[in-house]
Amino acid sequence: MKKSVLLLVSLAAGCSALWGTLQAGTAPVKIGEPPPALQVGKWAQGEPVTGFEKGKTYIVEFWATWCGPCRVSIPHLNEIHQKFKDKGLVVIGQDCWENDETLVAPFIKKMGDKMTYRVAFDNKEGNSKGKMAENWMLAAGQNGIPTAFIVNPDGLLAWIGHPMNLNDGIIASIIDRTFDIQKAAAAFLNQGKINALQQAFGKGIQNQDWAAAEEAVAELEKVGDKDEAREMRVYLLSSKRDYKGAYGVLESIHPKSGTLKPSNQASQAFNQFAWGIAIDEAATPEDLALGSKAADRGIALAEDGGAAILDTQARLLFRTDKRDEAIQTEERALKLAPTELRAELEKTLASYRKGELPKAN
Repeated sequence: MKKSVLLLVSLAAGCSALWGTLQAGTAPVKIGEPPPALQVGKWAQGEPVTGFEKGKTYIVEFWATWCGPCRVSIPHLNEIHQKFKDKGLVVIGQDCWENDETLVAPFIKKMGDKMTYRVAFDNKEGNSKGKMAENWMLAAGQNGIPTAFIVNPDGLLAWIGHPMNLNDGIIASIIDRTFDIQKAAAAFLNQGKINALQQAFGKGIQNQDWAAAEEAVAELEKVGDKDEAREMRVYLLSSKRDYKGAYGVLESIHPKSGTLKPSNQASQAFNQFAWGIAIDEAATPEDLALGSKAADRGIALAEDGGAAILDTQARLLFRTDKRDEAIQTEERALKLAPTELRAELEKTLASYRKGELPKAN
């Protein structure tokens, strides 16, 4: 079964197109300063906007038809558009990084009343990457979509981030000029440092430059979320096959106690650790036993029944020659699994019954 993996080097909870390496901390486009000019291509929907008028608030949201998270965020953005359009809010859905622009019009039509705001194509004249994508996204150090930029009534960038993080309070405060733009600018610069360190960590892992990865994690513990940094350390130690050290850090994040409540987030953390061992062909019996211990913790913490981590435990049991227990555990996973995972788990169960270890995705 394919496991979700910690997105340790992701710069946004979205779809990436890493054709630039500029970071938000050093980018020329910053919160608190005027935005770049609008350089859109043709308009796919709505009245054209040629510039930013003082007194109006603008959301310029970058998206693409192929981006799953974009599809999720569009209805949310449309609700904001409908709620605040009479208060001077203008929403522009800026298509970018599109693989096939002929899909945009059918996409808008299918979205119907869930995507009623303006939509523009990118301008690719003399720039195959798109002028908006380059002068807004790359220039602001943003490598993932969906990403929204908000221009306040005074013509300054007030907010940059994932559109799902937008709420009525943020929009209302920007419109009425009570939004703390200096605080937002400081947070944006700090996020740029975090993004750069995450990329450095990812590069260190990829190149097996453990010292570089360790340096990035140590800095992230100072400027970022400490638990996220510790989860990255778990990944680093696991990559080095120091499973005992990794498990110690994992337990420090999710300590065992009688009062610890079930948590899918915690369960997934143990699952990711255990799955890494389960698919490691070089794992020792001691490693596999530790993976099984982590899986037990994850199963106990699962709020959703734990189908995914039961599947992990079954693989660990099979690899330690506990075939009958592996079959029973996989049967439990199958009973609890959502519909979209059942076919895959059925194949895994069939392999165990044949005495074969299935190939890991």
